[in-house]
Amino acid sequence: MHEHSLHTRTAGELRRENIGEEVTLTGWVWRRRDHGGLIFVDLRDRTGMTQCTFDPEHSGGTAFHAAEVIRPEWPILVKGIVRGRDAETVNPKLPTGEVEVRVDAIKVLNRSKTPPFQIEDGIDTSEDTRLRYRYLDIRRPEMMSHLKLRSDFTFAIREALHKRAFMEVETPSLFKSTPEGARDFLVPCRIQPGRFYALPQSPQLLKQLLMVGGVERYYQVAKCFRDEDLRADRQPEFTQVDIEMSFVDRDDVMGALEDVLKDAFGRMGVELPTPLRRISYWDAMDTYGIDKPDTRYGMHLVDVTDVFKNSKFKVFSGAANKEGSVVKCINAKGAGSWPRAQIDKLEPVAETFGAKGLAWIAFREDGSINSPIVKFFSDEEMAELRKRAEVEPGDLVMFAAGPRLASDEILGGMRCHMADALDVPREGHDFLWVVDFPLFHWDDERKAYASEHQPFTQPVEEDIDRLDTDPLSVGSHTYDFVMDGFEAGGGGMRIHNAELQEKILELLGFTPERAQEQFGFVMEALQFGAPPMGGFALGLDRVCMLLTGSDSIRDVMAFPKTASGSDLMSDAPSEVSAKQLKEVSIRPL
Repeated sequence: MHEHSLHTRTAGELRRENIGEEVTLTGWVWRRRDHGGLIFVDLRDRTGMTQCTFDPEHSGGTAFHAAEVIRPEWPILVKGIVRGRDAETVNPKLPTGEVEVRVDAIKVLNRSKTPPFQIEDGIDTSEDTRLRYRYLDIRRPEMMSHLKLRSDFTFAIREALHKRAFMEVETPSLFKSTPEGARDFLVPCRIQPGRFYALPQSPQLLKQLLMVGGVERYYQVAKCFRDEDLRADRQPEFTQVDIEMSFVDRDDVMGALEDVLKDAFGRMGVELPTPLRRISYWDAMDTYGIDKPDTRYGMHLVDVTDVFKNSKFKVFSGAANKEGSVVKCINAKGAGSWPRAQIDKLEPVAETFGAKGLAWIAFREDGSINSPIVKFFSDEEMAELRKRAEVEPGDLVMFAAGPRLASDEILGGMRCHMADALDVPREGHDFLWVVDFPLFHWDDERKAYASEHQPFTQPVEEDIDRLDTDPLSVGSHTYDFVMDGFEAGGGGMRIHNAELQEKILELLGFTPERAQEQFGFVMEALQFGAPPMGGFALGLDRVCMLLTGSDSIRDVMAFPKTASGSDLMSDAPSEVSAKQLKEVSIRPL
């Protein structure tokens, strides 16, 4: 029985064994069918749906007359007896499809305006309308099931961490501005005019301080805030399961995380095969062209640099003979039979991944070859290309020539694009670690080194000597958790030595004064016996998106923002009064 609620049963739980039971149900009128003499109402709550029948002959007809006026989305309470349905009226698609409730009494709890869209799954309504009336959107069974899955998965992770002696510690949402990559959201401090708090981009610094404090095993389901330009799948606030351990090495952390993730995914009916495969960053880039590969399909990058060393096609021979440059290709099976106009549309796609153009060869089904560049190739070059790329009729081979990393990224982008364009099947889930990222990459815009993960990542000990001479060759103790071609989580070991931390910040372009101003409290803490430590953050929204098969993280968030950062339901962000601005010492625009 459901104590402390108006109902004795939910609308999703009645089965054949409940026949004969007297029940009280509450929920919303979903569909109402008037069969001239009998009225059928599908009553829906968050657990499911039950068919209720109203008979004019029954209970003096009072319930029947009430049922004549109710409309979709009115909340009602019904009392009645559970009956079995006739064989021909059983609905095998519904868990409650073998029974119905013959209603003795009904109470209308409220009325409803006509909703702006059908409360159904698979509706063809614009997302803006759904977000404007999100409280109605959540009533739709698929949205409700997404929120339920998110709740269940979050609970499963918490339980898995708790039983392994991790301690949940909350860290503040009002903290110091320490831009670690994206912009901070700033919060003016009324009682200290001209000073600001920031909303944390992650609890990174605070969790390191908890390790210095001796917590040893920490976790938190943490809200994170980033004021960055939003792309399709970015939100200004998102949730991560934040984890940190001390007195550990990298394998300790990865082993503990595998245990926790296996346990939590297992609760959701998803098997995570441990130990997880590990692919090094450079192998991932070489083979898949991306540091978060989906390995459920092939289309691997093929290195053909040596094939074109003496080619008459100068773009290829030029790259093949240049130190650090490559010629690589991918084979998109099936796209070789695309019409020329469709293949030409791939060039602007490649340009979004950094290409200056796109060289390609289409091997037609009839054995003919269509390509603007094939006239430059010798028979030997073509024969070797066919062999290396395993070419068959109907294949489209696309090339990238130039610096190694840039070429990998172009083909990695095209590989993902072609898998979607060709509807390449992707069965089940795909889990792996990508490890051994470089410590830095070169930021062309800033003309400076930038952290591949973040400024507190521990470099590989034997590479530390090269920090002065060749920083880009320095490796790091890092690991990203990749799920279905998405970076679902990431982490690494942390620097626990103040001098090394100062040196890394200096390489990243921080003056000693600015390093002190932004991170002084961390540098000081590292001087008080900081232990070896490492951690991880799991993107909760993204994992739930993948578990529900949704296209966007917005579909697993109760009240998300649009791509321009607006909440269409409440109209946030909104203007505030001159009085409010004055109180926090800010002049109106």
